[in-house]
Amino acid sequence: MKLGKILMACTTLLLLAGIVAAQENTESATPSGKEMAAALAIGVAALGAGYGVGVAGSASVGAIAEKPEVFGRALVFVAFAETIAIYGLLVALMILFGIGA
Repeated sequence: MKLGKILMACTTLLLLAGIVAAQENTESATPSGKEMAAALAIGVAALGAGYGVGVAGSASVGAIAEKPEVFGRALVFVAFAETIAIYGLLVALMILFGIGA
């Protein structure tokens, strides 16, 4: 319930930011669709990576506590979750610089 309220507040603020920016007279003050898309790409990727690292990290700690020899495999699974954020950053850079368009 609390997460839903936070997401609704963030969405409302994001939408209102576009309205406020539209009232400015200068072109540099208004973010374009590219900047908003890049921010959304890296933001969602970071949220997904954070959740994945949390789940994989807690499972890894439990597995390592029972069998210390699985440390290497557990570390790999946590690294897989972290790569989601790197992919999000790459997609954001591709959006900003128009690579692949």
